[in-house]
Amino acid sequence: MKALSIAATGMLAQQLNVDVISNNIANMNTTAYKQQRPEFQDLIYQNLQRVGATSSDTGTLVPSGIQIGVGVKTASVYRITNQGELLATDNVLDLAIMGNGYFGVQLPSGDTAYTRAGTFQLSPTGEIVTAEGFVVDPGIVVPADAVDISINKNGDVEVKIAGQIAPQIVGQIELVSFANPAGLEAVGGNMLLESPSSGAPTSGTPGTNGLGTVQHGFLETSNVNAVAQIASLIAAQRAYEMNSKVIQTADEMMSTVNQLR
Repeated sequence: MKALSIAATGMLAQQLNVDVISNNIANMNTTAYKQQRPEFQDLIYQNLQRVGATSSDTGTLVPSGIQIGVGVKTASVYRITNQGELLATDNVLDLAIMGNGYFGVQLPSGDTAYTRAGTFQLSPTGEIVTAEGFVVDPGIVVPADAVDISINKNGDVEVKIAGQIAPQIVGQIELVSFANPAGLEAVGGNMLLESPSSGAPTSGTPGTNGLGTVQHGFLETSNVNAVAQIASLIAAQRAYEMNSKVIQTADEMMSTVNQLR
């Protein structure tokens, strides 16, 4: 019976579905996390009678044929890049992106990673860095005698120096966009890497050429919808149970055949 192997593929698919949902729920409070969703496809079909085959000498055709599917497979697990809500933190180096774009981050390996998590701090040398100490592009240094930092929506970093009246611009934060942001490779730590599917990065000033703007003193929250994820979890559980019931039924049917005399 094909039902045993077909239902087994269904159970494996729902196991992966639950894995993805559990990761989404685990990251409900992760800054700028983008939820993921699995996409499934049916497997190849066995043609017991091909559609459109000739059914008589007069040329009549089989209208639908007999095609038996052999199960389901995972086509992809893609990232949903919808904007998350903005949470006011009033932290002087917390930044959120309203709209399209990513912050560029220099990794110790020399590669550039990309993130929307703007929980930035200052290094011992005054550079704006991530929580891991990685330099945020384009490497802006805040003077040691700065008493206040302000960042406008276009990414201009202004500091107020002790003893000076006018603020001083020390740099401008740039944003990066991709033709297919869902194709970026996630490597953990809120970091994404360029991949052949994402396309090459295009950098620019916030608020120009389709890039979003920088919101100072805010963080982007996760875009995970907790209610929807719980509903999806229940549906996945029910689907898993139904597939297991198919295996149980097929096994009982085979036992019946084996008991025939």
